[in-house]
Amino acid sequence: MEFYKYQGTGNDFIIIDNRARIADTLTRKQVKNLCDRKYGIGADGLMLLNNKEGFDFEMIYFNADGNPSSMCGNGGRCMVRFAYDIGIKKASYHFLAVDGPHVAEIDEHIIRLKMKDVKTAEVHATYALLDTGSPHYVKFSNNVRKMDVYEKGREIRYSEPFAAHGINVNFVENTGDYSVFVRTYERGVEDETLSCGTGVTAAALMSAHNDRGFNEVRVQTPGGDLSVEFQRTGEKSFEDIMLCGPAEFVFKGTINLPKEK
Repeated sequence: MEFYKYQGTGNDFIIIDNRARIADTLTRKQVKNLCDRKYGIGADGLMLLNNKEGFDFEMIYFNADGNPSSMCGNGGRCMVRFAYDIGIKKASYHFLAVDGPHVAEIDEHIIRLKMKDVKTAEVHATYALLDTGSPHYVKFSNNVRKMDVYEKGREIRYSEPFAAHGINVNFVENTGDYSVFVRTYERGVEDETLSCGTGVTAAALMSAHNDRGFNEVRVQTPGGDLSVEFQRTGEKSFEDIMLCGPAEFVFKGTINLPKEK
């Protein structure tokens, strides 16, 4: 099977062109093995590009544990770059993901991906909960660069309210006007990733300064820089959310899939 490797701010993905349905029989165990960094290709997730009537393509996403996943923002940008690289060249893309339709644009090295609207956020005294295509826990903290994100994130992810379905945990530090630093523990990977697109989006929305109107928040992650543009339409509601950042081809190859007994 031929595969491609892409990364967006250090969040890396295996991508398979599945327009000929060559990967329809992939099992959870095979996906997990392909994403394994010692015994497989190695990635934070695996994506299939499918044909879809009425859309430029359909994006199917699996976590590194082999399970189907919710929306991945960095993955979405990488998928758009991949579509462009294999000849689906458009000024504007319209594709379907698990959380619904998305549009995206390529501006030289930057992919601008429209995320789902956020109708509400659950804001508590020390953290916030919101869904930006995937469920996120956002906590503002100090000294995030020195934090043990694996231990603290895992503790929250497996705490009683979230253990059954999981949640992505983001630790956010304000670094200046309209800028934050974010580290994320991702469910499905069950570890910190260098960047999480839906997590960056959630952190940026919770950093909004204006009561209403346009906001742009610059976001630094361990894997690189992103920005999130959005309209704040209410105290806890947001529309026209754009996740902006790079997506890059790394390498391609072929791999033999072991037959399962």
